[in-house]
Amino acid sequence: MKYYFAPMEGITGYVYRNAHRKYFKDIDVYFTPFLVPTQNRVFSSREKNDILPEHNEGLHLVPQILTNKGEDFIWAAKELKTYGYKEVNLNLGCPSATVVSKGKGSGFLSDTDKLEHFLEEVFSAVDMDISIKTRIGKDHPDEFSKLLEIYNKYPLKELIIHPRVQKDFYKNEPNLSVFQKAVTGSRNPLCYNGNIFSAEDYKRFTHAFPTVDRVMMGRGLVTDPHLAGELQTGEVLDKGILKEFHDEVLAGYENVISGDRNVLFKMKELWAYMIQRLKDGEKHAKKIRKSQNLVDYRSAVAALFKEVELK
Repeated sequence: MKYYFAPMEGITGYVYRNAHRKYFKDIDVYFTPFLVPTQNRVFSSREKNDILPEHNEGLHLVPQILTNKGEDFIWAAKELKTYGYKEVNLNLGCPSATVVSKGKGSGFLSDTDKLEHFLEEVFSAVDMDISIKTRIGKDHPDEFSKLLEIYNKYPLKELIIHPRVQKDFYKNEPNLSVFQKAVTGSRNPLCYNGNIFSAEDYKRFTHAFPTVDRVMMGRGLVTDPHLAGELQTGEVLDKGILKEFHDEVLAGYENVISGDRNVLFKMKELWAYMIQRLKDGEKHAKKIRKSQNLVDYRSAVAALFKEVELK
């Protein structure tokens, strides 16, 4: 089994990825949060920092591109090739209303004629591996049959499927019956993404789909950064290692972000997930959320790790 770390906007940038790779060695491929090509054909400074090879040493990293214009994808892919990348990923999964309203991400799935024209244009011009991360439709699971028919026309590096429709966001259960249709009918290698939060979730999935040899995890890994390691070895997360990992992420943000407030924003966003891995941690979580400077924040985090155990 191969284990992929899903891109999560605002969280899994290069500071987080480097800290994760230092303490948890079990991820085969990391994906960048989406890059958005602009009319003036430049990556933003934030995007450029995230994909610079010197910021991602020792990582197998695949940049993800968000667009619905073939020429923009082609430009971005060729630009990324100059940085040494050999594969790019197309985002057809983001359910955000601001993205979908522009016909991008999972909003692109509703216009299958335009999507097919886009893929034809891209595969004719890009000399790189291309993978796709997709939902099963915008409004209804029945949309997936047509989407799979389109995907099957192109030699994808792999098709990563999050079996929800856009309007589900992250609610409801993943539609495994539709995913089974992909297992049966896809001409491209498949990767599964969705609701693997524990070893039990993983066992249920592998029992149901024994031929699928790669899984992508996002929220589950941010909650428990050792999850992929547990799935491979059975060894659970160690609280001391989690504390060291946290401190590494914090130090990384302090090095590249100015001002306590901006650093705290990043760390509080991370704690919205990690706190779920700790027993009865809500009292400490409130103190973390209320902290207005790094001195108070460090005090609240130190108390949490001293007084609270992992679930």
